[in-house]
Amino acid sequence: MPAMLDHVVAQVLTLQVRLLACRERLAADTDSEALHDLRIGVRRLRSLLRPLRGLPGVEQLENAASALGTLTTPLRDREVLAAQLLAIGHVQAGQRRLAGRAQAFAEVAASAQLTRVLAILDAFPLFLRAAEREGLARSLAKRIDKRLVKQWHKLQDALQDPAHDRHRLRLLIKRVRYGDDAYPQLEHAAKKLQRLLKRAQGDLGNWHDRWQWLLQVPEHEDLARCKSAWDKELHQAEKRSDLTLEALAKAIARR
Repeated sequence: MPAMLDHVVAQVLTLQVRLLACRERLAADTDSEALHDLRIGVRRLRSLLRPLRGLPGVEQLENAASALGTLTTPLRDREVLAAQLLAIGHVQAGQRRLAGRAQAFAEVAASAQLTRVLAILDAFPLFLRAAEREGLARSLAKRIDKRLVKQWHKLQDALQDPAHDRHRLRLLIKRVRYGDDAYPQLEHAAKKLQRLLKRAQGDLGNWHDRWQWLLQVPEHEDLARCKSAWDKELHQAEKRSDLTLEALAKAIARR
């Protein structure tokens, strides 16, 4: 098996074990990070798969992973908001959003979405080996490299747009960062650039959290007292992220 295909299979097996462990942690409600770790595993899986489009089984696995992400997003958003409320002393509001967590976790663990992802993952290495036998995986490293380069170009173009959309930039940054993590041997980002991507993702994540929380204020009375602080934090996050994005744009231009 070519080295790149061998690498992909190894990554698939690693992610399969990780998701299985997350399923058991969710079922038993062992810790508060189980859902977050599941979502990171799914994100890494999707980043691994995106450059492989066209190979057997990739579309089915991508669709299954996307469905699992859709299922877990509102649960994770509620977790993050609850943690924020508890951190700033609004204990009742925070605990209210954690109510029923064990049942929600158990439902994710037993969900059709997670079951489907794990079932396809189990067979996916066989799909890849079949693709190799059929000659469908020739020059795989070059194909993956070309698609990762395209992702970097999309990010670079978006950063240079004066009217850039912070939400879209956040998604593009995640895409190139996790794509680089999935295929480190292609060396698309040096360590300094990797750190800058991580910082930009974090800054935009802070902005996105406040933006989401403020959208909920009109619908939830117990969030009204947080509005002033979140408004201030939102503007601070915007300024901080703009500085980081400017530095990121310069760093990418020098790659």
